[in-house]
Amino acid sequence: MELNTLINTINELMPYIVAAMIIIIVLLFIMVVVLFKSVGKVENRYRKLMKGVTGNNLEEMLLERLDSIQEAKESSDKALQECSRLEIKMKECVQKVAIMRYKAFENVGSDLSFSIAMLDDNNDGVILTGIYGREESTTYAKPIDKGISRYDLSEEELYVLNEASNKTINT
Repeated sequence: MELNTLINTINELMPYIVAAMIIIIVLLFIMVVVLFKSVGKVENRYRKLMKGVTGNNLEEMLLERLDSIQEAKESSDKALQECSRLEIKMKECVQKVAIMRYKAFENVGSDLSFSIAMLDDNNDGVILTGIYGREESTTYAKPIDKGISRYDLSEEELYVLNEASNKTINT
């Protein structure tokens, strides 16, 4: 008997159940329409994004940028290698210079004699000295190796050697 009672109750409530189902189906249909519209808007925005402002595909633009970044990195690496190579070569170039003018003889009116030291990063180089006199002028060159000369140096030559040796190079 209970089964018959259950079936009778369902039959009595059938119009309400069908009405509720129809309402649920209509609500679900409305939700599906709203969701399709939302998905359509998102799809349109996605297509615009992928298309880009100038009509280029975003993926292509990104790949182009990545390629240009790679090229810039390679150029930068080459420049750094060249800088390192030049830095090594520069150590052998004249980097430190000191000059002094002086009066070599009392009877000469002006400071026309000079000594100039030109050294590289290792304090190797040369000292040039020009002695001016009324009757004659003489120029000397004395090699410098690691800040030391094999030849005797005058007071002025020692001064310019010390001045040049003590100069620091900004790197």
